[in-house]
Amino acid sequence: MTDSIPISPLASGPPAAAPASYFQRHIFFCLNERPNGEACCAQHDAQAAFERCKSLVKAAGLAGPGQVRVNKAGCLDRCAAGPVAVVYPDAVWYSYVDAGDIDEIVESHLKNGQVVQRLLTPEHLGR
Repeated sequence: MTDSIPISPLASGPPAAAPASYFQRHIFFCLNERPNGEACCAQHDAQAAFERCKSLVKAAGLAGPGQVRVNKAGCLDRCAAGPVAVVYPDAVWYSYVDAGDIDEIVESHLKNGQVVQRLLTPEHLGR
């Protein structure tokens, strides 16, 4: 008896290697809006930050397959730290304040792979 469980009933033999990711990085911007007045990223003009990031990534030639994808997201459940964005597969969470912060995330992290330490979301801040 083996300890491994096949991925599917049709699987036989060792699992195939995972394919390369279509994008090198994704950055997701929480754009959630809470109608009941609770704190949310939309209250901090997250839409403008998303649009700025998308524009900067495109202008820098970073957009497209094998590079960077800028995505909208619903609630990322980090409301207390909002507005937030997260970069995957790096699993780096950012809290940003203004356009300059977005510029720095694009230049440092998305373009050069360097995490912007001063913008990291504190680990303990959730909803």
